Amino acid sequence: MAIPRNRPLSLIRNILHARLKGIEIEDMPNVVERLTGRIPVQNIADQWLLFSDGFYLLHKEYIRKIKRLMDMAVAAIVLAVTSPLLGLVAIAIRLDSPGPVLYTQERIGKGNQTFTIYKFRSMQHNAEKDGARWASYKDPRVTRVGKWLRLTHIDELPQIWNIFKGDMSFVGPRPERSEFVTMLEEKVPYYFVRHSVQPGLTGWAQINYQYGDSVDDAIHKLEFDLYYLKNMSILLDLKIILRTIGVVLLREGAR
Repeated sequence: MAIPRNRPLSLIRNILHARLKGIEIEDMPNVVERLTGRIPVQNIADQWLLFSDGFYLLHKEYIRKIKRLMDMAVAAIVLAVTSPLLGLVAIAIRLDSPGPVLYTQERIGKGNQTFTIYKFRSMQHNAEKDGARWASYKDPRVTRVGKWLRLTHIDELPQIWNIFKGDMSFVGPRPERSEFVTMLEEKVPYYFVRHSVQPGLTGWAQINYQYGDSVDDAIHKLEFDLYYLKNMSILLDLKIILRTIGVVLLREGAR
């Protein structure tokens, strides 16, 4: 239910009478959340974040330990399955274009702490010599091998090392570059909330939203991140991992 700010007292009383008669009353943010799997930032305020149900598992010790065990187990399995492929990818990158096999960037993680993320290089060496900018869907800086790496998401596999190190989890909001975080925190309400947990190799936003390269895209992804943070659970993590496998196999979805 959406109640206007200049609501008459009679409206509130009618709603209250309905509630007292056993009719379920649900506010608009919760309706949108339930139907869309996201929390629109224009529908919430500080009070909503403070008093709404959810968010209580963010720092539960047992959840943190279970997620860490899951991360280590899944990372070990992925590494064992893909280790022959990693060497072939490294050779292909070196043969395709000059430059290092791995690409590193500074990203912002839990508690606004900076860490180094690892990826297979998919762009021309020194692609950002003129400054940082968002990668786009058909970025001309991407190499021939890089197009295939991005299509299959194989360029993300070196982040298994970040998971082993504890910089990242398998599931969580994707970490953003420090150059963009400052700008996004100024322009996007509640962007800072996504730094309450470890960033992820995949996340609720990545399986529900397309490739994004703008502030508007960052807002939409944040809405999915807020849903994840509010409803975080081991079952939701497993659901995201399974859907991510489907996204990778079908070669679609966001990053």
